[in-house]
Amino acid sequence: MMARFAAVLLVPLLAAPAVDAASVTNTDVAAVVLVITEGGQRVEVVVDAGASENLCSSGCFMTTPDGDRIGLDGGETIDIVKGSAVVK
Repeated sequence: MMARFAAVLLVPLLAAPAVDAASVTNTDVAAVVLVITEGGQRVEVVVDAGASENLCSSGCFMTTPDGDRIGLDGGETIDIVKGSAVVK
């Protein structure tokens, strides 16, 4: 019974998206490449036109297509507009 109760509590936590992740939406008509540096690791993330991605769950630096480098804590909502980031 106790194991069943623990499983009921644990499963929703595992299925839930990262609450503190930054949400990036590309409003441009073409895909964009964002360079994400998080925990010393550098990764290029492609965000298709009209698509959204969640990233930077523990804070990171994001380099936008126009070369801006932005520090993120993980809870931001960002729109990519004409290659520039608009942080909300």
